[in-house]
Amino acid sequence: MAVSANRLELLQIADAVAREKSIDRQIVLASMEDAIQKAARSRYGSETEVRAEINPRTGEIRLSRLLQVVDEEYDNPAIHIHVNDARLRNPAAQVGDMIAEPLPPMDFGRIAAQSAKQVIVQKVREAERDRQYDEFKDRIGEIVSGAVKRVEYGNVIVDLGRGEAIIRRDELIPREVFRNGDRVRAYVYDVRREQRGPQIFLSRTHPMFMAKLFAQEVPEIYDGIIEVKSVARDPGSRAKIAVISRDSSIDPVGACVGMRGSRVQAVVGELQGEKIDIIPWSQDAATFIVNALQPAEVAKVVLDEDAGRIDVVVPDDQLSLAIGRRGQNVRLASQLTGWNIDILTEQEESERRQKEFQERTTLFMDALDVDEVVAQLLATEGFSTIEELAYVDGSDIASIEGFDDDTAEEIKNRANDYLARIEAENDAARKELGVEDAMKDVAGVTSAMMVKLGKEGIKTVEDLAGCATDDLVGWNERKNGETIKHEGYLTGFELSRADAEAIVMAARIAAGWVEAASEEEVVVEDEEPSA
Repeated sequence: MAVSANRLELLQIADAVAREKSIDRQIVLASMEDAIQKAARSRYGSETEVRAEINPRTGEIRLSRLLQVVDEEYDNPAIHIHVNDARLRNPAAQVGDMIAEPLPPMDFGRIAAQSAKQVIVQKVREAERDRQYDEFKDRIGEIVSGAVKRVEYGNVIVDLGRGEAIIRRDELIPREVFRNGDRVRAYVYDVRREQRGPQIFLSRTHPMFMAKLFAQEVPEIYDGIIEVKSVARDPGSRAKIAVISRDSSIDPVGACVGMRGSRVQAVVGELQGEKIDIIPWSQDAATFIVNALQPAEVAKVVLDEDAGRIDVVVPDDQLSLAIGRRGQNVRLASQLTGWNIDILTEQEESERRQKEFQERTTLFMDALDVDEVVAQLLATEGFSTIEELAYVDGSDIASIEGFDDDTAEEIKNRANDYLARIEAENDAARKELGVEDAMKDVAGVTSAMMVKLGKEGIKTVEDLAGCATDDLVGWNERKNGETIKHEGYLTGFELSRADAEAIVMAARIAAGWVEAASEEEVVVEDEEPSA
């Protein structure tokens, strides 16, 4: 009776642990088998290959040791058995097989029991961690709810029922205070497997937290009729969210606002009063940016796709509204649209245009040796560089009022003479800097570029081949909600990223680092996908 009671108790313990830790009962029984095997090895010798089996229905424990079948003399009967002896137990035994030999039941001493307990605890803890990780790794991007378990140094530990998560101090909305027992909702943005167990990281400041809250409050978003295209947040203060409807009969902004603002107010309440601007998304970048700068009115938009920058002109009385308090409105609009936005008043834009006009006029006067009236006429017609005048068709210049064919030809000759003079000066400066002649053969590289690169220490084709695109044209970095522009070696040459990539690739081909693509490959890459 004592034996059966012990067996029953063993199974009850396994069932209780499995329920409490939410893990498979078989994993608990396997950990018990490992613990018994370890204890048995301490008695029969560490070299002995002991196997323990627990019957999941009766709780009966069977111990056996595995012996390797050999056909020669052996020294240790605890691990080997002769093939003739093995065939007395199993006629089909062959050399190299493993034969199981039953072992008598054993009583666990205090030390063996303690060791077995540690094995079981460790195995169960590992299984619990694996279960937690497998459960939550697929929940990244979801909103979870839990109770605050404790607060440590501003970090909030949340009990999710089947695991613990952490909301770090910088992932909490400013001025937000939680106490033990408070209910909290947050966004799962990362789950990591670490030595101390799976770490579940939550956030209440993540932009997608707001998007998921709207999905819970607005059925059209949940059903996919309305799509959230982008979100920008200044946590606890203000946010902008861009939405678009796949059904022309449904207003995306009105659906997100709800009857008398009920839907958006539910989200605002969860975000501690964060003001939310709901913006209609547009495929046209200029229209989208105008919408994103609401409530400010925009007079004009100037888009520079190569530089990834946009100039927005607003009336003088709208400047402070467009910029927002501490630049908040334009910063959020920039984050929402992905464009660097510069806000100008109409007066500032007029002054800038006049300055650019004057700079072009001065350039033409100095380079072409013409009077101010001629230079102003050329600038007024849209010419901005000497290269344009040198390479444009003469009829385009002759068509300017007051000009004739002879005047156009003279202007083109003077433009070409100026470019040749500048080219000679750049070539001399390039040689003085030690830039090798082979750089001239790299497609897209001009003499002026070679001078600038030489000043930066880029003097050979190999040096240029080792550059990255960012090294040439610079890059933008988002830091503390602001865009920081880092200049490149060729900043100021109006070089697009595609042009810079082509120059680097041409240098690598010239240096023999890569092989030039065949004409067929180029054609295939340039083909437009079929509609």
